[in-house]
Amino acid sequence: MNRFERVLELSGFALKSAKQHLLQIEKELQKDTNAYVKKKRQDIFHYHLKHNSFYQKFVNQNDIQSWDDIPIMTKANLQQPLEERLSEGYKLKDVFVSKTSGSSGHPFSFAKDKYCHALTWANIIKLYQQHDIEMGKSLEARFYGIPKSGLSHYKERLKDKFAKRYRFDIFDLSDEALAEFLKAFQTKPFEFINGYTSSIVRFAKYLKSQNIVLREECPSLKLCITTSEMLFENDRLLLEKQIGVKVVNEYGASELGVIAFENFKNEWLINTKTLLVEVVDETGKALPFGEEGEIVITSLYNKAHPFIRYKIGDRGVLSLDSKSGQPILKQLTGRTNDFAKLPSGKVIPALTFYYVTKSAIENSGQVKEIVVVQNRKDQFDIIYVADRVLSDPQKQTILEAIEKYLEPDLKINFNQKTQIKRSKSGKLKQFESKI
Repeated sequence: MNRFERVLELSGFALKSAKQHLLQIEKELQKDTNAYVKKKRQDIFHYHLKHNSFYQKFVNQNDIQSWDDIPIMTKANLQQPLEERLSEGYKLKDVFVSKTSGSSGHPFSFAKDKYCHALTWANIIKLYQQHDIEMGKSLEARFYGIPKSGLSHYKERLKDKFAKRYRFDIFDLSDEALAEFLKAFQTKPFEFINGYTSSIVRFAKYLKSQNIVLREECPSLKLCITTSEMLFENDRLLLEKQIGVKVVNEYGASELGVIAFENFKNEWLINTKTLLVEVVDETGKALPFGEEGEIVITSLYNKAHPFIRYKIGDRGVLSLDSKSGQPILKQLTGRTNDFAKLPSGKVIPALTFYYVTKSAIENSGQVKEIVVVQNRKDQFDIIYVADRVLSDPQKQTILEAIEKYLEPDLKINFNQKTQIKRSKSGKLKQFESKI
């Protein structure tokens, strides 16, 4: 065990036992995945139905004949005092407590029992090991947000020290700040980058502007893990070229851990060890592979707090190539609340608007970041970071693309910024609707 793992053990997270348990889970999955999932989902459902008064009231004696009949849990359902949501026998002092980032518009506090949290870490450690990364031993370049002050700030700094993480300030992504990022890579033996997609992409664009491949400056670098935000294919190509290492895309949530993690074929393998991931229709019925719907997730081992058929706030598709033993997440199609409503009545995933805009102007090389804000059904602001104002021909290219892929007669305002303000967590919200 390295120092990071020992600290987890001393903090009451039984990591050694969790690692052994994870091996047993893998054997059960290899033997019969369906049997394992059905048993574990029923076990956790009946546990909370018996031991959690909050969940008893939530289910409210619904007529449950099958798994699809279990009501979907939303983030809004969980916006009540945490102590009222804990299962019997659990106190706040005895569990792992944290908060979601609030990127869905519904932030809340949540809890995991300590063994569930240990299983979460055991899984992450094993996922990283397949890429020759040792959590707590391999030096991490961390592109995450951090509270600016107070006890929370110092807690994160202490965690960084034990986990061997060097955290970059992603709230300042000016060229001057990014030059300092580069100096850190030139002097520290980082083995992997981990963090928010938009921040790492912004750094890669700076590297491109300086004609620098990061691995040539930092030969110890092995891997780049992007998480928490969409990774577009052209951004992946940019990262792999300018950073010079393999890019692995992670899909996760603070309240659940890793939901899906890319393998060496760039397939997003669903975490079936500790989670049940479903794609459902508007009635809560699980959809066949290949059909788009809302993603709902069940945490199979969290006894302290129920996450059962929990709507995470994303829409996605499970691949037709999925096998019964290993579902594959084909794609995320955006957050459920991220849709643009147009004057014609058309409703489009907001990322369509964002992607059309991004594709139209990023080839110029001068645009570093883009955010789209909808003020009215027919009016959008395109806020962008660039060294100079877009030219009229560039703006015309965007307008033509919008008319072609969306609809005509939309009013588009262009607003150049030197920097775009991020959320408190450090994430960049690529689309915002004010209607």
